[in-house]
Amino acid sequence: MITLRQYQHPADYPAALSLWQRAGEGISVGVSDTPEEIEKKTKRDPDLFLLAEAGQQVIGSVIGGFDGRRGIIYHLAVDPAWRGQGIATQLMDEVENRLRAKGCRKAYLLILRGNSVAELYRKRGWKSMEPRVEIFGKDL
Repeated sequence: MITLRQYQHPADYPAALSLWQRAGEGISVGVSDTPEEIEKKTKRDPDLFLLAEAGQQVIGSVIGGFDGRRGIIYHLAVDPAWRGQGIATQLMDEVENRLRAKGCRKAYLLILRGNSVAELYRKRGWKSMEPRVEIFGKDL
């Protein structure tokens, strides 16, 4: 049986990091994924960082954020051995419901071009914003 629960820092950090590192295409671990940065995230929106478990094993994750106006979703990951069983759908349903409950009316997510997960998002009603949006980033 798959259960969803809120991430608990720092106890869940090793399992979440391991999941992201083995998730493959679309998830990269960077400077925002250090224990210190994840702790900041959990203080801001603890209820939007979710894990999927089978028994005691973390097999999925999603992180949502809400700034009071817009939402964002990142680090949707499912262990390769558990894909195709609706876990990503469960995680997305829950994080989207939690964003709605906070008053979020519009959310964004970013994926790399060519990532096979794009079809999952399209089926859920997410739409590409190309060519209207150009993404900029800056390390601070």
